[in-house]
Amino acid sequence: MKQPTRDAAGKVTPHDHEEIANDDLLIRRIDPKQHVVPDENLNCRRLSSKAFQPSSHEGGGMSVDIQKLIESEGLDPAIYTTSPKYLGSIRFTAGAARAANLLVGYDPLPENPHHGEVWGENRPNRFSRTQQKAICAASTWLVSVPGVLIVDF
Repeated sequence: MKQPTRDAAGKVTPHDHEEIANDDLLIRRIDPKQHVVPDENLNCRRLSSKAFQPSSHEGGGMSVDIQKLIESEGLDPAIYTTSPKYLGSIRFTAGAARAANLLVGYDPLPENPHHGEVWGENRPNRFSRTQQKAICAASTWLVSVPGVLIVDF
């Protein structure tokens, strides 16, 4: 995949990567300590809105893994995205993010060459509630966290 443009500090410039097709799957790792909350109205545990938000860092996006890049190396995405910290993972298409007016880009990291980001168009590290809900509605479990639902928040 073509390397993205970086600024003087080495950070990837928010962009919509042409080599990521709308039907490509994006994987969001789930940390139960950060992304799972009790829901008394539904009497369950569910993913919190934080699971569908970008980083608060300036210019930061929502961290994802690009499934086709993982698979191109013969790796199992379910195993690759699971660790002691990240017990589960959800996935949604790049097209679902783009339909919510979000940018989907490649952002390889030294420790994760399959890494990507989802950014807001005008404010990269801000998603509207509508955008968060759109990603939530488009998401399914890749590796489920037992007893946790993906439901509207």
